[in-house]
Amino acid sequence: MSQLDTATAARSGKGHRDENFPVASHLIHPRHRGAILAFYNFVRAGDDVADHADLTSERKLALLDRLADALTGAGPSDPEAEPLKRELAARGLLPRHALELLDAFRMDARKNRTANWDELIHYCRYSAMPVGRFVLDVHGEDPARVWPASDAICAALQIINHLQDCGKDYADLDRVYLPQDALDRHGATVAMLGAPQASPPLRAVIAELAQRCLDLLEEGAVLPDLIDDLRLSLEIAAIHRLAVVLAKGLTTRDPLSEKVHHGKAAFALTALGGVAATLARRPFRGRIVRGAAQGIRS
Repeated sequence: MSQLDTATAARSGKGHRDENFPVASHLIHPRHRGAILAFYNFVRAGDDVADHADLTSERKLALLDRLADALTGAGPSDPEAEPLKRELAARGLLPRHALELLDAFRMDARKNRTANWDELIHYCRYSAMPVGRFVLDVHGEDPARVWPASDAICAALQIINHLQDCGKDYADLDRVYLPQDALDRHGATVAMLGAPQASPPLRAVIAELAQRCLDLLEEGAVLPDLIDDLRLSLEIAAIHRLAVVLAKGLTTRDPLSEKVHHGKAAFALTALGGVAATLARRPFRGRIVRGAAQGIRS
């Protein structure tokens, strides 16, 4: 039997503390952290399968199907699925968000290029938006009120990660999330991702996409004020502020020649800024929520 016959065998060793943005930090109430971490670990197992350099596309799809069947009970149990399966059962939640993430990983297994922005957002609909939706559902938040803003933030977070890792994704996986039409628009080519530093045309592509991330983050900026759970509101405020700083950095910096990431001190200070700003607005939250509700109805 091959050593890569299970999702566990394909694990990269990356955990929630290695992510660019907080995952179930201690701002989240302890009663919710277990469910979020179980979701993260299940999704990380699927992501590691999709990103494994030694697995064929067919093998990746088979392992992802096995994970899905284990989660839904349609197939044998799997150690990567069991903790989430227990959490979902205990909370009366459906596995839809986790299964949508597996759909995104199937897309990664089948294709390695992106045609345009709409196609990239479609990918984010499955690779990123279900993460925010799951966290909000765990907290019992109203989907109609909070999902649209959450979707915008999650898409921005995903694309920021793509921009940060664009050189590595190309070198390691021959995978390119930068839309081909954006490359064409600026006279850039996929091969430019293999250079030690980004050419001016490629820098222009990255800057354009980073600005579009800032637009998404502006669209989602109201989310912390819409959320009933204060601790979750502060977590999202911290993530949002961190994302804005990174997206602004990517409008001018080169992710091929430098790591466009937060250092520990900058991470903490930026996150605290987001938390403080949200706490300052909290007394006016009712007015903000009513305004957002009117916007949704109109």
